[in-house]
Amino acid sequence: MARRATLEFWYEFASTYSYLSAMRIERLAEAAGVELRWRPFLLGPIFATQGWTNSPFNLFPAKGRNMWRDLDREAARLGLPPITRPTPFPQNSLSAARVATYGIDQGWLVPFSKAVFETSYAKGGSIAEPAAVGRILDGLGLDGTQILKAAASEANKGRLKVAGEEARSRGIYGAPSFLTEDGELFWGNDRLEQALAWAAGDRPDGLR
Repeated sequence: MARRATLEFWYEFASTYSYLSAMRIERLAEAAGVELRWRPFLLGPIFATQGWTNSPFNLFPAKGRNMWRDLDREAARLGLPPITRPTPFPQNSLSAARVATYGIDQGWLVPFSKAVFETSYAKGGSIAEPAAVGRILDGLGLDGTQILKAAASEANKGRLKVAGEEARSRGIYGAPSFLTEDGELFWGNDRLEQALAWAAGDRPDGLR
């Protein structure tokens, strides 16, 4: 049996469009015959290198207003619950990102990641405090207290930092981003289908 191509899914829990991708990427990847590698990371340090101290959707109000309306439209189109806007936006995603990083080698990374996104954007809940992240873990039948402790270790903090440095070194500047095995970078939820097609070997004529 031939090995299936792999697509890396780089996502940030504070990213609205990462939410949309997380809710649909598994189904689309399975249909395309592509394996997924979920890659949580933090966008804040990357934004800082660009001189941004906040989300561009806050820095540019017109862009932000249109983003929320677009998110409403896309959620409805995809059959997702109505969007709830986190207050404040963006939420602090550090604790959730640390837990996701710790969970990369464990079987609960994907359900945890989706539960964090749903809490923030479909249920109006907080993901900012460690206690809130612990409740999400507990709701999945996991030991939230133990996992939070492990995720806060210096070794795991270092893994998250390295992931951010890797993202920047590979040209990632926003989320969601998708990287194919040959290094092709696609940015944004609206490029998910194209990223999967490229990963599966379906490229436009003239591009290889």
